[in-house]
Amino acid sequence: MIDRNHELSVARQAKLLDVSRGSVYYLPKPVSEADLALMRRLDELHLKHPFMGARMLRDQLALAGIHAGRRHIGTLMRRMGIEALAPQPGTSKAAPGHKIYPYLLRNLPIVRANQVWALDTTYIPMAKGFVYLTAVVDVASRLVLAHKVAITLEACHAKEIIEQAFARYGKPEIVNTDQGSQFTAEEFVNAVLSQGCKLSMDGRGAWRDNVFVERLWRSVKYERVYLMAYDNVATARTNIAQYFDWYNSERPHSSLDRVTPAKVYLSLLPKLAQAA
Repeated sequence: MIDRNHELSVARQAKLLDVSRGSVYYLPKPVSEADLALMRRLDELHLKHPFMGARMLRDQLALAGIHAGRRHIGTLMRRMGIEALAPQPGTSKAAPGHKIYPYLLRNLPIVRANQVWALDTTYIPMAKGFVYLTAVVDVASRLVLAHKVAITLEACHAKEIIEQAFARYGKPEIVNTDQGSQFTAEEFVNAVLSQGCKLSMDGRGAWRDNVFVERLWRSVKYERVYLMAYDNVATARTNIAQYFDWYNSERPHSSLDRVTPAKVYLSLLPKLAQAA
């Protein structure tokens, strides 16, 4: 798609194709086999014990005979985009130039489809390397509205999938995210606010705020990702897309009285939307 020998510059080609210039120039840094194995184990522990920080994770690994320093574990956690879901001092400050929006879901009854959408990004291990998965979920029905597997954590990916969800399902009243840089970036924020939606952001390290999508990550990883060893990004994309198709239309959800998200979504749409 990008021709590095073309008379047009790579930056110009990227702009014409509407792809991130960062993705074009991105060259994956090699990760050692030992670190990949450690990251896989950290991902599993984080799903089971999301309150654990680098020190507690180090101790858990040591009990299993895996020895790694706290600083190294912290470095890998940042690379994976995970942090302990517990209040942490000094973490409520916004990134330079990025505005943090208030959390709007506390004590809010979520009873309608397209009332609240939630977005999040998670780490996906592969046989050699890793990628990031970002998804948009309708909170009331748990329907996965759009998703993307990408090799970088950039705002363009979050913007792309929220715009896909708008095109397919309309507009929600509230879009909720965490405070990740891809969600606080002006590119993503403008995409949400320009549609007339309210933007809500989790408190840093507040486990209760992120629970809607955390449950989805547990399902997709234990029911699909951990059973596979993706050889390449294309395979990961195809397989995860197949999983979400099945999850939406065929997998009964325990919190939905054993009904699938797709059926619940339709049943919870306002009557006017259903008639249209």
